[in-house]
Amino acid sequence: MNEVVLAPPFPAQVRAALETRTAEIENRVRAVYHSTIQPHFPTGVALVATGGFGRGELFPHSDVDLLLIVELENQIPAVRGAMAALLQNLWDAGMRPSHAVQTVAYCAAEHDGNTELTISLLDRRLLAGDPKIFESLDQSFAAFLRKRGPSIAERLTRLTEARHSKFQNTIYHLEPNIKDAPGGLRDLQTVRWLNALHRRNGPDDLLDAFDFLAAVRIRLHELNGRDQNVLSFDAQEALSETPAALMRDYYRHARAVDRALSRTIETAPTPDSSLLGRFHEWRSRLSTPEFTVSRDRVLLREPKRLHGLDVFEFAARHQLRLAPDTIDRLAGFTPQPGFDDWDRLLSLPHASAGLRAMQTAGTLAAALPEWRNIECLVVRDFYHRYTVDEHTLVAIAALESIHDARFADLYAETPDLRLVRFALLLHDIGKGSGHHVEESLRMARAILDRLGAPAADRATIEFLIGHHLDLSAVMTSRDLRDAATAKMLAGRIGTVERLKQLAMLTYADISAVNPEAMTPWRLEQLWQVYLLAHGELTSELYTDRIHHAEGVTPERAAFLEGLPVRYLRTHSAQQIDRHFELFRQLSTEPVAIDIAHERRIYDLTILARDRSGLFASIAGAISSFGLSIVKAEAFSNAQDVVVDTFTFADPNRTLELNPPEIDRLRGIVRKVVEGKQSAAQLLRSRPKPMLPSRAARLSPRVTVNNDASDVATLVEIVAEDRPGLLYDLAHAISSADCDIEVVLIDTEAHKALDVFYVTSLGRKLSPGLAASLKNNLLTACAAR
Repeated sequence: MNEVVLAPPFPAQVRAALETRTAEIENRVRAVYHSTIQPHFPTGVALVATGGFGRGELFPHSDVDLLLIVELENQIPAVRGAMAALLQNLWDAGMRPSHAVQTVAYCAAEHDGNTELTISLLDRRLLAGDPKIFESLDQSFAAFLRKRGPSIAERLTRLTEARHSKFQNTIYHLEPNIKDAPGGLRDLQTVRWLNALHRRNGPDDLLDAFDFLAAVRIRLHELNGRDQNVLSFDAQEALSETPAALMRDYYRHARAVDRALSRTIETAPTPDSSLLGRFHEWRSRLSTPEFTVSRDRVLLREPKRLHGLDVFEFAARHQLRLAPDTIDRLAGFTPQPGFDDWDRLLSLPHASAGLRAMQTAGTLAAALPEWRNIECLVVRDFYHRYTVDEHTLVAIAALESIHDARFADLYAETPDLRLVRFALLLHDIGKGSGHHVEESLRMARAILDRLGAPAADRATIEFLIGHHLDLSAVMTSRDLRDAATAKMLAGRIGTVERLKQLAMLTYADISAVNPEAMTPWRLEQLWQVYLLAHGELTSELYTDRIHHAEGVTPERAAFLEGLPVRYLRTHSAQQIDRHFELFRQLSTEPVAIDIAHERRIYDLTILARDRSGLFASIAGAISSFGLSIVKAEAFSNAQDVVVDTFTFADPNRTLELNPPEIDRLRGIVRKVVEGKQSAAQLLRSRPKPMLPSRAARLSPRVTVNNDASDVATLVEIVAEDRPGLLYDLAHAISSADCDIEVVLIDTEAHKALDVFYVTSLGRKLSPGLAASLKNNLLTACAAR
């Protein structure tokens, strides 16, 4: 490609260029027609311009669409020979004719596969030949449109959707096709066609978009010397001294076209008797006092009462889009969401629908001003296909349609997916200015500080942003069979929970680069990296212990001695200080208990001398209150003091509505730990939980691994969560005369993920005992 600087022409020049090109080709075609077809068929035949040629918008190297109309079908064979001579002359003259020979009757009827012909005839114009034949076509086709217009419009809509899917339904490509991509010239013309078919007036605000897109397409044709419509990186540089500004203008105009097309499609009449109409009617039942759902779109009942991110949360909850009227009403709306508002939105399974609605309405940048830094931002690396903002939204959506069973299961196991989505939202926010990871992390810290994010959530989000390239780098630059790679990964990631979060973020990030980026090979590499790090972190859970802690008092060092290294990674300095205070209480009390409460989640921490069945008893006492344990950890130090932490929810709001119950819970747990009350007896008085539907049932899986540690047996359990499950599992282990050395419990989406390191008489389990324990645990999973 020659490196020439070509600025797009002005609007008047655009129209003049198209008119001049059309008139020039029209004169040539007429002259050739009169020398090749007219002498043989003076009547009964007409040559018609269709498509862009028919509407007078012929670009320098675009096809010349011709249709030869005859009255009777038996005329077609004779006419074809003369038509071949016409086409040969046009090819020799350097034109690109596209042709068809049809009867008037065929053109004015609906057939499978002839929708594109029908659409092209919407822009018909007589070039040469018998005017009576063209008049017959004109009248017959107009009558046909009056009868079948809505049906043709529906077919055109389906064709448009199929074309959009080839471009991943987004306008934000780094190298867009000016003609065929969403928001391009084809979409602009589709708006005109649909309005004509529905006999409605079209929008009058697309002239600027047409002038810009047409100007760029003219220059692309001149630049390449052919019908090449991709605005490549090289073309961007050739067309403008400031390619970034050129592309921002492109996205602005493409967005206007895309919205006009969406509005035209969404406001088109739909037969009430259609299956789609009945589905829309059913979906309308989702309406609330604040929002109306009509034809799968959200309308505002009282725009003046709009608050925070409510409308976008509603769209995300039900996977809806905003109605055109809603988008108009949201113009200038500037919400000021806090962290809790974002947290609710990003906790929803279809959060991407809410974020997409915010982007469409222009509210995302208003709610998150830093978003403007990446809006329509083109960063060229010949690997990414989308603008930075679009890549971000596609990445978040990628988590909602995982097709690989392994990653789908991992998604279900990953804790705090809302934080993964928040990290994805911000992971590239600093692109375009310096080292993007460092800059994104700097900007994310400022955003989280402004939003008032809790310290633990901040730490996770910042970790994921700061390390979001780690797994990708290992996939391509390290030997996955090298033990040093596993240790390096474990050291950087720190915990199994963060590994799962980082793996899902990496899956989404790669999937959003371009539709072909997540190849089977790359998917397998990512999975192997995950397994490598998971194996190392699981092994370290028991084997890596704190010894001779430095920089602390001897008393504090004694407390830390023998605890897993994981303890330091998963607890803040403030939490460790509090645990140390509880440890000091053991000099005068048999048990020390602390209960903390934040945002309807409770943390119960117990320090006591270890004994058989202790963990099971505590779990049972908590479950006996109707509380739902979502996480738990149990460690012991060198003095056989256990540090057990239980995170639980209060689904019935028992503690929230009755604060004295917190003290009663503390007292019950103390009695159970001291052996003064039976957890089993407490659980017997609890009502039996309701069984989930059969479709939601999960078959339990128990894995016993004697190779993960030199001195303990690793037991991993995946089962359907239920009240009392943790007690039943821990009780089954204790009843088998096994000691629980380390526990790591997590619950996500009604799935319990439990890891126990167990020993018997201070050693790993024998094969026979391991098999027996596995059967007992499977029985415990199924118990009710």
